[in-house]
Amino acid sequence: MPAIAETAQPKRVRIESIDVVRGMIMILMALDHTRDFLGTRGVNPTDPATTTIALFFTRWITHFCAPVFFLLTGTGAYLSLRKKSKAELSQFLFTRGVWLLFLEIVVVRCLGWQFNFDYCLLILNVLWALGWAMIVLSPLVYLPAWVIGAFGVGMIASHNVFDFVESSNPIWTILHSPNFLINDPRHAVLVAYALVPWVGVTAAGYALGQIYSWPPARRRGFLLPAGIGLVATFVVLRAINIYGDPQRWATQRSAAFTVLSFLNTTKYPPSLLFLLMTLGPALLFLWAVDAGTPRWLRPALIVGKVPMFYYLLHIPLIHLIAIAVCYARYGQVHWMFESATPDQFPVTPPPGWGYSLPIVYLLWGVVVSTLYPLCRWFAGLKQRRSDAWLSYF
Repeated sequence: MPAIAETAQPKRVRIESIDVVRGMIMILMALDHTRDFLGTRGVNPTDPATTTIALFFTRWITHFCAPVFFLLTGTGAYLSLRKKSKAELSQFLFTRGVWLLFLEIVVVRCLGWQFNFDYCLLILNVLWALGWAMIVLSPLVYLPAWVIGAFGVGMIASHNVFDFVESSNPIWTILHSPNFLINDPRHAVLVAYALVPWVGVTAAGYALGQIYSWPPARRRGFLLPAGIGLVATFVVLRAINIYGDPQRWATQRSAAFTVLSFLNTTKYPPSLLFLLMTLGPALLFLWAVDAGTPRWLRPALIVGKVPMFYYLLHIPLIHLIAIAVCYARYGQVHWMFESATPDQFPVTPPPGWGYSLPIVYLLWGVVVSTLYPLCRWFAGLKQRRSDAWLSYF
């Protein structure tokens, strides 16, 4: 018996509410990317002057994906201290951050978005910012969690002060103002996800991880008022219409479209109001599922256990579906393998390409249904084994 006790491996304990919320935003992410590849082109889905209510909210609901992904990345980093020392966590965050940069620039770009290796267009997207957020967090973990949280909240709250700065300096582009690093027809590099304040969201998420060591009642007693407070702060600041977003809301042709204007906050880079609008409801969702996972959300729980695995598969799967649909419609698919232009990303389609929202939602369902059994298998593999490489997916 002592020998058995010495060789037994400790059971991995995951916090279900975090996995559920993470899984939900991963599933929603696939909706946005299905629309990117297969939706109707040429209409800005968030412009109240041109959009429809259905199209606006199809895009708006996916705004929750990136902020929650970054927030829970920080939370997960803090929770990993249950089985890692700070030195081990720091090293892991740095190496995984570098790994995410490689995935963004090579794997996701060439085998997901573009299906080519010509690098006529490289867009530095979510994994780019997430990788750097982990790299920045790696030395910060030696500080008290409240200091890291204050750093993150300060970055989120103050970065819109610099909205007036217009600069083509590459460092400023990388840090704050999404733009081209290289703008040449033969080789363009576009920063879509500037690092500020995404790094701050991850740092705030790290501090949030502390509450998961509290008793459940105390934890829920924090999440509910915190979520309500962030939502209320969003409503008040947005109504004042002075600070927190470079894009002001305005009265539109109807009350419904005025609401759309009110909700139409800036994602690139994410404004203070954008983050209040998305992170507040995220905390409320964490509160709602903290007591247990409803049966209808069990699939999201599985996806949330393997978010990076899901992410790396869903973009090429959507691209492959788009190729199949394109071939069935046109009999040729060459443009599905050619570099897109920034304004037509991820593909530059022929005239008339694109499908209505019901078709997009149907194909989104196909994507999620196809990925679910793969995620279930990989989640089981991670549960059974402790190979170091599995922690990078």
